[in-house]
Amino acid sequence: MADSTCCVTSPRKRLMIFSGRSNPALAAKIADKLDVQLGSIELKTFSNGEIYARFEENVRGSDMFIVQSPCDSINDELMELLIMIQAAQLASAKRITAVMPYYPYSRQDKKSAAREPISARLVATLLEASKVDRVLSMDLHQGQIQGFFEIPVDHMTAVPMLADYFRYKDFGGTPLVAVSADAGGVKLAKRFINRIPGCDLAVLTKMRPDHNVAQTMHFIGDVRDKIAIIVDDIIDTAGSITSAIETLYDNGAKEVYVTATHGIFSGPAFDRIGSSGVKEVVVTDTVHVEAAGCDKVKVLSVADILARTIRNVFEDESVSEIFAGDNQLF
Repeated sequence: MADSTCCVTSPRKRLMIFSGRSNPALAAKIADKLDVQLGSIELKTFSNGEIYARFEENVRGSDMFIVQSPCDSINDELMELLIMIQAAQLASAKRITAVMPYYPYSRQDKKSAAREPISARLVATLLEASKVDRVLSMDLHQGQIQGFFEIPVDHMTAVPMLADYFRYKDFGGTPLVAVSADAGGVKLAKRFINRIPGCDLAVLTKMRPDHNVAQTMHFIGDVRDKIAIIVDDIIDTAGSITSAIETLYDNGAKEVYVTATHGIFSGPAFDRIGSSGVKEVVVTDTVHVEAAGCDKVKVLSVADILARTIRNVFEDESVSEIFAGDNQLF
C-alpha cells in the first residue's frame, strides 16, 4: 500500500508595520527602510473624543509593530495606542510590539514628594493590560522604567548617532567638552564622549523649584575657550538648557551647542532657543518636530536605528549587538 503521508508546511512569518497618528512620517521612513508597505488602518476621533481604530487588511498570524510616540496630544495618543493593540489582539495578530521611541510620562518615574503618582509605572501597567507582547523605546529618562514591565523591553539609543554628528563636524581644531545637563545625566554624557576622541566632560547641577522650572546651581569642569556641547535626553520648554547656556558662556565657553534625543519643544521653547546664544540644537525625530520658525534646530532621523532593531526582533536576533552594548542604561 502506498505511503500517503501528508506534508504540512509551517506558515511564513509576516512583518507588518502600522502607525498611529503621533508620528506617521517616522513610521513611513521605517517601513521604507525595511522595504515593506506601511499597513493600512482607519483611525478617527468621534465628536465626544472617543477614538476608533480598524485594521483595513488581514493581520492574522502577523508579527506586528505599531509605531506610536505619544507627545503632542499625549493622553489621546497613548489611548490610541492601547486601542490599536487591542484591535490587533482581537484580529489574531501573532505578536504585537509597541514601538514607542518616546516613552510618555517617563519623567514621573519615582515619588519625589508625598502623595505623588509614579505615572511611568502606570503606563507600563496599561500597556501590559492591553496584552502587548513587547515594547521598543529609545533613551529612556531613567533605567528603572525597564523594571516596571514584566514583558520584554528593548532599549535603543540615539547617543552614538548624535555623537558622530559632532565628531565629524568641522570645529577648526577647537577642543570639545560634553556637558551633562544635570548630575543624573553624567552616564549619558560619558557614553557621548566615548564616541569623540579627546572630548572632555563637565557637569551642571540644577534645582527645580517647580514643574518645568530649572535653575542652574553649580558648574564643575573647564569650558574656557572650548566648544561646549550640552547633552540631555529631553528638551521640553528649554528653560533648563537656556539657563545652562548662559552659565557656560559666563565660564568662558567659545561656543555652545545642545543635543538631545527627544525634542518636545512645548510652550516657549522655540522662543527661548531663538533668543539664546546657542549655536545649534540637535535632536531626533522620535517625536514630531515642527521647527520651521527656528533655524537653530536641526533634526536627525532615527528611522535607520529603529528599522534595524525591528528587523532583529523579527528575526529573533540580538538587539544589543546593534549598539555594541552602548544601549545599556546602567
